[in-house]
Amino acid sequence: MKSSAITGNFTEANVDALAIAVFKDEKAGSGALKELDKLTGGLIASVLKAEEFKGDSGEIAFLRFAGKGKNKAERLLLIGAGDKNEFKTADEAIISGTATRFLRKRNIKSFALYARAEGDAKEVAQCAAQGFVASQFELDKYKSADKNEKSVDNLVLCIEGADQADVEEGLRRGEIVGESMNFARELANEPPNILHPTEMANRAQKMAKETGLKCEILDEAQMEKLGMGSLLSVSIGSDQPAKLIVLRYEPKKSTGSKNELLALVGKGITFDTGGISLKPGEGMEAMKYDMSGGATVLGTMRAIGLLKPSIPVLGIVAAVENMPDGKATRPSDVVTAMNGKTVEILNTDAEGRLILADAVAYAEKQGATRIVDMATLTGAVIIALGDVNTGIMGNDQELVDDIIECGKRAGEDFWQLPLGKEYSKGIKSDIADIKNIGPSRKAGTIIGAAFIQEFVDKAKWAHLDIAGTAWSDSAKPHQAKGPTAVAVRTLLKLVEKSQ
Repeated sequence: MKSSAITGNFTEANVDALAIAVFKDEKAGSGALKELDKLTGGLIASVLKAEEFKGDSGEIAFLRFAGKGKNKAERLLLIGAGDKNEFKTADEAIISGTATRFLRKRNIKSFALYARAEGDAKEVAQCAAQGFVASQFELDKYKSADKNEKSVDNLVLCIEGADQADVEEGLRRGEIVGESMNFARELANEPPNILHPTEMANRAQKMAKETGLKCEILDEAQMEKLGMGSLLSVSIGSDQPAKLIVLRYEPKKSTGSKNELLALVGKGITFDTGGISLKPGEGMEAMKYDMSGGATVLGTMRAIGLLKPSIPVLGIVAAVENMPDGKATRPSDVVTAMNGKTVEILNTDAEGRLILADAVAYAEKQGATRIVDMATLTGAVIIALGDVNTGIMGNDQELVDDIIECGKRAGEDFWQLPLGKEYSKGIKSDIADIKNIGPSRKAGTIIGAAFIQEFVDKAKWAHLDIAGTAWSDSAKPHQAKGPTAVAVRTLLKLVEKSQ
């Protein structure tokens, strides 16, 4: 897949099809549609007049016309974009992805897209290329038949009046972002018999070598020496040993403070049975996605290695399998975490917070001054926010606000939930410092965050509960069903903002 830029008349692009977003109630006789309508012999005006296509979000009209003049394309795709006043730069990725998936089904190999988003040309181009690449991810890796092997190989993007170099740079960056999202999605889609903690670590090492990141893998003996009793209490019931994946990006010349370090920390439970507190069998197959937070960290770090921002970034993934056997942690066991706090484990299915406890403590020990952790942590966040918003909490309002704002720019939605001392009272233990669950059926998402907060000392910290947004149960016009690589784009915006 490749993309290229034109800043002139996109109807003259050497492609198989043209594509353009159409806003609700837009007329064919003005603006970007005027020349296209003329080129198609009034087809656009006819379709709009007949109200066969109104420009509502998600609508599609596919037109054929006789080629005239310099244009090669004889097909035109109109994509409804909804209200023009609500159309944002990030929406260009949805338009691009929708066009790509629609045209791919029809075995069309190339198309030119006329960008409708207003704003920085580089960012518009980045979104278009990201949508083009990310939209071609599919779940069928392990199918022996009926695989979707069709692809759109070439996107030509037109942003009229823009600087050619800016558009080309945006396209380059967008391709990296899209490829990195797909890298994260492929990890999340892997079956747990293939992607166990050791394999996840191996893939992280391979990716780091390809992108210029430094990579260190801590084994269980090293983690035990560091006192990571909370993390190891989860892995003890599995034949698969835990791994702590540590990735470091260091710019050749940093523009940030020498004392500042951003750390991204991900939950990497490659399969979660619930341990001794065994989950119900129905729906357990989805627990292969319980490493989606770790996949987001690896995908983000991959992009960082290739985009080369001017600040250092630390990426940490606690890769663990949660299984029940004769050695497994029992409800009521007490363990000691890396920071010396003792934890009464009352439910072994509240395991994500146990591994993140030691992972965030380790990040801070490595010098992190800002920590963002992400995890498919609680079912409660799905009840509260569904699959639309990612829950966010933290100890620093400025960091939380930055993430929410970066999410808006990236096209990802976050909703802040409260966090305070009153909630922390819910995890006080009678026999240890804290317990890993709170009062039954009360503020489950917040209690999970309150637990992790106990292992952050002085660093600014934010927690992203992605349980509702890490995968999609159905396909959308611009993306396949399954893993979404949620927060990769937002975290890259945060890195960009931090430079």
